[in-house]
Amino acid sequence: MSRIGKKSVQIPQGVKLKRENELLEVEGPKGKLSYSVPPLIDLVIGEDSVEVKRRSDLRQDRSLHGLARTLIANMVQGVSTGFQRGLEVSGVGYRAEVVGRILKLVVGYSSPVEYAIPEGVTISVEKQVGITIAGIDKQQVGRVASEIRKIRKPEPYKGKGIKYAGEEIKRKVGKSAAK
Repeated sequence: MSRIGKKSVQIPQGVKLKRENELLEVEGPKGKLSYSVPPLIDLVIGEDSVEVKRRSDLRQDRSLHGLARTLIANMVQGVSTGFQRGLEVSGVGYRAEVVGRILKLVVGYSSPVEYAIPEGVTISVEKQVGITIAGIDKQQVGRVASEIRKIRKPEPYKGKGIKYAGEEIKRKVGKSAAK
């Protein structure tokens, strides 16, 4: 049995779960999320926890067991506290700013790169080099962070570019002059 799937998901105060047929809706102080539960998975919803059960020991049931539990736990955490991901812009003259629903990045190209901020995500910039992405959907926050990072990946020689907060870039030694 899946070790992750065995654990029950604790429901904090102010979070409500509602299941209609195969659709699970989680509503909390930060917003509302929904998930289509696979028909091979059963949910036992209590007052303060949710247990995820599988109907059989078939390979597909086992593979969905831990996944369904993790997705439900992420939804509960998202609507109660939310998720954040940080990015750092490093390089001479590199900077970022938010104008309305557009993130403008000056990262060494001939003109600034504009990234349209999707619905459900908020982006804030600190000191023109720190970008914080926040939202209630963990998958969406991670996807937006990776799309912004792809605009200018950090290069290994000087470390210029956009990197995740706390990410270590493996540095390479440059060319040495002939003697």
